[in-house]
Amino acid sequence: MAIITLTTDFGEKDHFAGAVKGAIYTELPTAKIVDISHSIAPFHITEASYIIKNAYRSFPEGSIHIIGVDSELTPENKHIALKLDGHYFICANNGILSLIASEFVPEKIVEINIHDKIQSNFPVLDVFVKVAGHLSRGGTLEVIGKTIPEIKQLKEMEPLINQEKNQIKGNVIYIDNYGNVVTNISKKLFDKVGKGRNFSMRARTATFNEIYSTYSEAINFDTEMINREDGKKLAIFNSGGYIELAIYKSNPSTVGSASTLFGLEYRDTVTVEFSS
Repeated sequence: MAIITLTTDFGEKDHFAGAVKGAIYTELPTAKIVDISHSIAPFHITEASYIIKNAYRSFPEGSIHIIGVDSELTPENKHIALKLDGHYFICANNGILSLIASEFVPEKIVEINIHDKIQSNFPVLDVFVKVAGHLSRGGTLEVIGKTIPEIKQLKEMEPLINQEKNQIKGNVIYIDNYGNVVTNISKKLFDKVGKGRNFSMRARTATFNEIYSTYSEAINFDTEMINREDGKKLAIFNSGGYIELAIYKSNPSTVGSASTLFGLEYRDTVTVEFSS
């Protein structure tokens, strides 16, 4: 029995996430369900893609990932299922999978066409669960949809490199629970463009000239604990391989966080300038 994961913008207050789990257990009593997150900001496909991209690889191949973000069926928002990197994804064709699949070519994509067989105004609970059940039992994609050649692409959030190859202009794509600010500038791109050169990174009023591998690498642990640098600003390459801006041991609800103290929000610009 395959693992089925859930990533939605349903939140924790309402019944939606629980109802979807109930529908899965009705369809598959022995199902293994894992919640990745139900706290995606409403309709925020970039945030959802970042979380899913960094989570799905920890699951075994053959896992089925239901994405309930901006999932209403419309003429511009068809429902799709696909196999990518050995995993199955079920969601709306709203561009979210182009962000998840940036490093891989999908093995097969189908546009789901079982809607006429299901009475539904809650597609994640009805349509997506039926598709997940079919795949979990070993069914093929072709049975639940017609093959399509490609998925909708979202390109506006890709970093820009100038003609002289000495600047990367990226954006904030995610702010985590600690208020840390994640950019869309990957270590791979940074190394490719930078070629080991010195750099200056600017995000509104904050500037950085060094990027660490971990938070603790920025702190001198030879000093007594009372003299350590809680509140120090730093940049790291995070576990997902992206540049992240942080405040060491910050608390967003009291002293503030990288997001609040640097004045950074989703889509704000982060620029890296390399020396000639």
